[in-house]
Amino acid sequence: MIVFFPTYASRTPTGWTASVAGMVSVPLPERSRRRVLAVAVLRRLLDLDDAQMESDIFRRRAEVLLFRRVAGQRVRIALGDRIIDAGLSDRSGHFQTRVDFGDDFAAAWSRPQATGRLLDYTATTAESDDSDVADVAAAGTIHLVPPDGTSVISDIDDTVKFTNVADRRELLRNTLVREFVAVDGMPEVYRRWQEAGAIFHYVSSSPWQLSDCLCRFLGAAGLPAGSMHLKLFRLKDSTPLGRLPSRKRGKRRTIERIMDDFPARRFVLVGDSGERDPEVYASVARRRPEQVAGIIIREVPAKASRAKVRERLAKLSRRLPAGGITIFQAADELADLQPLQ
Repeated sequence: MIVFFPTYASRTPTGWTASVAGMVSVPLPERSRRRVLAVAVLRRLLDLDDAQMESDIFRRRAEVLLFRRVAGQRVRIALGDRIIDAGLSDRSGHFQTRVDFGDDFAAAWSRPQATGRLLDYTATTAESDDSDVADVAAAGTIHLVPPDGTSVISDIDDTVKFTNVADRRELLRNTLVREFVAVDGMPEVYRRWQEAGAIFHYVSSSPWQLSDCLCRFLGAAGLPAGSMHLKLFRLKDSTPLGRLPSRKRGKRRTIERIMDDFPARRFVLVGDSGERDPEVYASVARRRPEQVAGIIIREVPAKASRAKVRERLAKLSRRLPAGGITIFQAADELADLQPLQ
């Protein structure tokens, strides 16, 4: 199978450029030692019964995480009337290529969405001598983002999707056993911002093998589509999913790469207080005050008292311009907020 991130294209002097990346893998065989061990660990960790183990949700979610990476696999991308050689997957199964195209190509092959336009593409692995790797195809999208305007950079877990990252067992249950559930009121807030012209970029520590599941969740919940920037999934074979609730290392670098591609756009950073979003966002705002229009943080239950959480956020806010951080608990508190002006 091939997994893609929904990505974006930015303007260049001669047209557009986009980075297309993905990973080639094959599912672990049903009776392989690694797969059996991984499933047994999950069953014990989550205290799952037979019905939960056989549920469609668990089997579908676990399937995309129980895999073997495929190195040295050639990938070709069909974009419009072009075939692009993306090269060989590296030792971790990943591949990446840059695609450039002009305005005429974009006009001919893109389709409209709520804000901006989308380019669809497909990728296919070439024939392989590896007998257990069949020729497979996958589809992806490129969001054409104008050079100016406002973008919302949003976390996913506990910001727009209820996950309960603070509780490892609940995090895994909400990721692997239960249907994804939107945070009350956030789809309406984001749609209002989209109607005002915002473009969305989702930057999260969720593993990128869940990108298809998350894209379907966004659509079903009524949340705007956007580019997706997830975490590389690097687990030891003996501890599948053991490191899923990881720190958001590299999140600042990802956000700043997006900002580098759109120097004339303004950015609203939305996250939650459960992990390090406030610190990451405050750091970005101090480094790039001309690009950050505001920081919005959802206050979530934590082991620390609410007073300590508020003290932490207030300390960060004092180091930013007045009104730099907006704190909320319920989405209706954002009803009168106009971060896009």
